[in-house]
Amino acid sequence: MFTLIKNIHLYTPEDKGIQEILLAGEKIVAIGDRLEIAGTEVKTIDGQGMTCMPGLIDQHVHVIGGGGQTGYFSLAPEVPLSKLIEAGTTTVVGLLGTDGFVKTLPQLYAKTKGLCQDGISAYMLTGFYGLPTPTITSSIAEDMIYIDRCIGCKIAISDDRSSYPTKQELLRIIQQVRLGGFTSAKGGIMHVHLGALSTGIEVLIDIAREIPNLTTYISPTHMGRTHDLFLQGIEFAKLGGMIDISTGGTKYAEPHETVMEGLEAGVPIDLMTFSSDGNAGVRRKNAETGEDTYLLAPLHKNLEQVVCLIKEDQIAPEEAFKLITVNPAKNMKLHGKGRISVGVDADLTFFDDQWNLQGVWARGIEMMHERKVIKKGNFEQ
Repeated sequence: MFTLIKNIHLYTPEDKGIQEILLAGEKIVAIGDRLEIAGTEVKTIDGQGMTCMPGLIDQHVHVIGGGGQTGYFSLAPEVPLSKLIEAGTTTVVGLLGTDGFVKTLPQLYAKTKGLCQDGISAYMLTGFYGLPTPTITSSIAEDMIYIDRCIGCKIAISDDRSSYPTKQELLRIIQQVRLGGFTSAKGGIMHVHLGALSTGIEVLIDIAREIPNLTTYISPTHMGRTHDLFLQGIEFAKLGGMIDISTGGTKYAEPHETVMEGLEAGVPIDLMTFSSDGNAGVRRKNAETGEDTYLLAPLHKNLEQVVCLIKEDQIAPEEAFKLITVNPAKNMKLHGKGRISVGVDADLTFFDDQWNLQGVWARGIEMMHERKVIKKGNFEQ
């Protein structure tokens, strides 16, 4: 079955003007300004007045829920497919948080595979906050080689809940993700949770300075947690590193403002990403009772902050959307993701003239139509 999308303003994310897109199964098979298809069944969709962007990538989501911090009742639930689709997310990277005991890597793998069966693209990171690094097989490298959806490892530093890994221990993790990446052709990444301790990313900057060719294997996240941390992030980016700004967690300023500060300091937008930290448990204290209550970190803030960059900061759409398309694809080394081109998965998002999300396609399947999610996961009402 072929699907022809006509009269659409296409961003790949580069601005290509009015184009037509031909889909066959899960893939994009042709792009042009006047496509002619003969001798086969074609479903035609008129995209007049709409804008098409690549499907959005969220590289940091607690897909099986964040770990509990005040007892079992504070364990966050799994993310349903519909919440990802509502956020425009067609590719997600799942990971563990503080908890690698009740929330486990086999659970994470099962959820990742389930999301793939639901129709989106899902990947996972082995490891969690602490040391020793938990794995499904006997090592990080073997997880990447033998676990099909595993693309790297997570670790935490500069957080009072971390295991305070040394520089040597971090270098050993990088060595494992590199070896696993070489053998599996996945590239490999060490995704680093940052807390608010004053040490920040000093150790990562040291590694980037001393061994520059390791820099692309390091992915520090939550870089907008404090202003001092982001200043270090600017230094890391000037060494060629990619810095990730969380949109749904603790922050010293609105994420779009943090991006603007980075741009003004000389950091190219190509070296910054957004991720949501979505589905983590966010603790709130009831002012009247003093009891702890919990909310789920939102998944939609990535897109919201990109729209702020366009509307409030006057950043061109093709630049702003890099933060949640080509940049995280490059960072996580997700080949064929984050871009609209012939031969890649048909992951598409559609917007009206005010950048309201109207439609989502993932791997050639329509998931949202006219702002309504039409493809939900099992057990969703």
